[in-house]
Amino acid sequence: MSDKLENKLKRYFGFDTFNQGQKEIIRDVMAGEDTLGILPTGSGKSVCYQLPAMITDGITIVVSPLVSLMIDQVKELKANGYKQVTAINSFLSVSQKKQVFDQLSRYKLIYLSPEMLQNEMVIRRLKMLKVSFFVVDEAHCISQWGHEFRTDYLKLSAVIAELNHPTVLALSGTATPEVQEDIIKQLGLKRMKQHIYPMDKENISFVVERVENPDEKLRKISKTLQLQDAPAMIYFSSRNWAERASLELSSKMPEKRIAYYHGGMEQSDRLLIQQQFMNDQLDIICCTSAFGMGINKKNIRYIIHFHLPTQTESFIQEVGRAGRDGNHSISIVYYSPTDDYLPKKLIQSELPEPAHLKAVLDYLLSLYQTNAVLPSDEAVQEQLELSENQWRFFKYHFYRKGLLDNKKVVFNEMKWKEFYMLLKEKIEHRYYYKMARFSELLTWVHHRNCRREKLYQTFQDTVKPPVVPCCDQCGFHQHDFSFGESKNNTEQESWEERLNKIFLAGGQA
Repeated sequence: MSDKLENKLKRYFGFDTFNQGQKEIIRDVMAGEDTLGILPTGSGKSVCYQLPAMITDGITIVVSPLVSLMIDQVKELKANGYKQVTAINSFLSVSQKKQVFDQLSRYKLIYLSPEMLQNEMVIRRLKMLKVSFFVVDEAHCISQWGHEFRTDYLKLSAVIAELNHPTVLALSGTATPEVQEDIIKQLGLKRMKQHIYPMDKENISFVVERVENPDEKLRKISKTLQLQDAPAMIYFSSRNWAERASLELSSKMPEKRIAYYHGGMEQSDRLLIQQQFMNDQLDIICCTSAFGMGINKKNIRYIIHFHLPTQTESFIQEVGRAGRDGNHSISIVYYSPTDDYLPKKLIQSELPEPAHLKAVLDYLLSLYQTNAVLPSDEAVQEQLELSENQWRFFKYHFYRKGLLDNKKVVFNEMKWKEFYMLLKEKIEHRYYYKMARFSELLTWVHHRNCRREKLYQTFQDTVKPPVVPCCDQCGFHQHDFSFGESKNNTEQESWEERLNKIFLAGGQA
């Protein structure tokens, strides 16, 4: 079995040996064991399900959180010669979807979002196939997003049951023991085999710099990146700031190719920016958290946080996108005294307030009394002044508790009173939970000893000795370090000189 797996790995992916954890996970999955795998970002998690899908009978369903991530993985597999793969998502036209569904049995790997798996027609078609493996990629999203604005993640256990319980594989690059337990609980698989590996990366140096205001952040970023030959990602919590910083940094560093990326852009524009960055046609991306998940760019040297994310898991995920080639990379956080305001505001916006709960209950009671059906989501959100995320949260729990049934309100006075108290407590619990996660990250920012040890202490017992300078608290000074002068600052060769070099290299070979 061992030699056979290595042979298949070589045949399909060109690798001679497995990375840490890959073979152990693949063995268990192919033996029919439901499995949870936690591997460091960039360690090849996708091989853990792609290889079993290629060498066994049946179909593998992959639940993926982002359309751009699906498209990227499908494109990469097809570029490597594997054609039996597709993604069903909102980016497909009606005719393209029909073509995919007409040929569904020809595919071995099918990528979908959790929302797409709530489509009755999609489930009906999948039930006609032999589904061997059900994979939840980036499984921390179940716990990180499922309880608030992407509640369809909490419905995956029902989907697994509808598909006759195929072997389940949940994969993530960052998950505390608490999040691991929540993943297992929400999937309804108490007996999952667990393969948990250290998630720290030895080739990343950590730096926190204190600044007075956002303008100083921009000055420091341009000073750091101006002369470096080093692809960089700069993370923002605000779409407006991502756009503004892209423009200002472009004016400060005209020799750099800089673009912004966020979830409010047209999907085609986002895909174009992503591909340009992947193909080294852009040097710097100013982005929100919508960018980066699953990005398999090997040579990112800098991950810079202009704003802090709302939790340590997100920070580790974003930092882990650097240095996938194993070479030295640097994480920089620029922190100013007011930087806790925006993450706290984001946490508040993700959850409804108790006043919202009462307004929703009163509204639904009025529908019940007039025997009216629930209108469109957009109409409800406008009527009650709720965000899309807030209404999605409410609707999920109303349906789950049986207070909504096929758009009709179901009334039971005792049940409604009980529901009000339960949901009020849940909102408060999630708020304090999220604030505690953010406080952990703030504590790390202000930590006066080794940043590496502090960052990972809630995830694992020890950290690996770094192969690069550790952090600013352990003596690393990022301003004294250089990845080499930017190619854009050196004298450009003519096309004749470049072509002559190519031919000379060919002749010497």
